Amino acid sequence: MKQAANTVQTGDIVVSKRMLGFEKRIGYMFRNKKLLRQALTHSSFANEKRLNKLANNERLEFLGDAVLELTSSEYLFHEHERMPEGELTKLRASLVCESTLALCARELALGEHLLLGKGEASTGGRERDSILSDAMEALIGAIYLDGGLTSAKEFIGRFILSDMEHKKLFFDSKTIPQEMVQSEYRKQLCYELLSEEGPDHNKKFTVLAHMEGMPLAQGVGRTKKAAEQNAAYHSILMLKKGEWNVSEADRSAGV
Repeated sequence: MKQAANTVQTGDIVVSKRMLGFEKRIGYMFRNKKLLRQALTHSSFANEKRLNKLANNERLEFLGDAVLELTSSEYLFHEHERMPEGELTKLRASLVCESTLALCARELALGEHLLLGKGEASTGGRERDSILSDAMEALIGAIYLDGGLTSAKEFIGRFILSDMEHKKLFFDSKTIPQEMVQSEYRKQLCYELLSEEGPDHNKKFTVLAHMEGMPLAQGVGRTKKAAEQNAAYHSILMLKKGEWNVSEADRSAGV
């Protein structure tokens, strides 16, 4: 049988060149390509193709979740020697929560490589936080099985535990800007829904964050809450970079 131009033979499995490109992006080449394919296989695809019920990525997700918790706990334990247990737990939660893992997955364009059922794909599954975060954990589980704990730790360190300040800002994005606005400008941070588009199963919300009528930044999400978090996050970046200013007179007057 003639091999398609966009595929290559690797061992006993034919894989797409896109999948090989993804391996280069994540900095890990799988010995067992079947593990990578399974990590990228959502249950909707497995069901649609009538594959074995264990062919999806859910078992790998279970394993990857444990590897991620161990690795992040060990990292934070050594990185913050004077931090008490309660604060370590909160910081770990900010790094391994669904929204943060989805953020990391988007930076890898993981959604583009997922194998989804047609229905899931047509309703925005490639951008859904729950699907992306689960796939990220499944990928960690696959790397662990294929290359061991050291390889999994390297991946986690490079793509999840890096730029922690940035990820913590994203996790705390609904509280940090409120505190900044109240302390710096003596105003309340508010959110205004600008638009709501799409059918019920695939909504798109656009929200504006503003300081009592003075606009800061817009955010988009599949839920109103997600759009507000996105707007808050971009407001933080704007305020931290000093891209939004009011005059001293306005501050004094409380305008």
